[in-house]
Amino acid sequence: MPETLRATSARLAPISGTPRLDAELLLAHALGIDRNELLMRQRDLSVPPCFEALIERRLTGEPIAYIIGMRDFWTISLHVTPDVLIPRPDTETLIEAAVDHFGRRTPARILDLGTGSGALLLAALSQWPQARGTGVDISPAALAVAQGNADCLGLGARADFRLGNWAEGLDGPFDLILINPPYIARDVVLAGDVLHEPEGALFAGTEGLDDYRRIAPMLPRLLASDGMAAIEIGYDQRTSVSALLADQGLSVSARRDLAGHDRCLVATPAPLA
Repeated sequence: MPETLRATSARLAPISGTPRLDAELLLAHALGIDRNELLMRQRDLSVPPCFEALIERRLTGEPIAYIIGMRDFWTISLHVTPDVLIPRPDTETLIEAAVDHFGRRTPARILDLGTGSGALLLAALSQWPQARGTGVDISPAALAVAQGNADCLGLGARADFRLGNWAEGLDGPFDLILINPPYIARDVVLAGDVLHEPEGALFAGTEGLDDYRRIAPMLPRLLASDGMAAIEIGYDQRTSVSALLADQGLSVSARRDLAGHDRCLVATPAPLA
């Protein structure tokens, strides 16, 4: 088993930045155990016949999360399919911003626009057990994934998923609004896992700003007076998206991800003069 992991890591190295981790996750999946158990028992286990097929899929560039069907995010594990974006650690910056904003308070009513797998909403509901939330997505397939995740996590009774175009037809106020919209410019050349992810969740016009322009005017009517919106942005979009939010009378600040890139804009109602 150790030699299998070493050999598999070498095979995956040309296409992956984390070949050893990939090998471990795929082998654990093939064995039907978690990675920790694999690492503890690797000398006692045999390689199952299905392992090679999983490696071949990874060698084509298919993301690990889609192959094994799971991804960890914040404190929860989520089922993911090619119908949804793969949740990433950078996006946890939005939850961190919300935790800092509310402190000991609970955001009673949460809205997640472009919910996808339900990652942001379900992470927030797990963080605040008294909260309830609504997740909106334009994709019925994505909503099915989100609802399944909510049910598996025991959060289905507090999560309402709706088909919709951003916040059209919704009434506030919401204490917390979480938004991870498409923000990649159409002419950007992609590589890696994103080549396998749904285009509709990635691209947003020639500048990558189309969906921010739709969303920004909706926020003032949706936000509670002491609430906040946490909005994911591309690393070079702080100035442009901040201007769109400020034009709606919102106060804006930025937070950086673990790599030091601007990743989250925090929008709050401007204080009354």
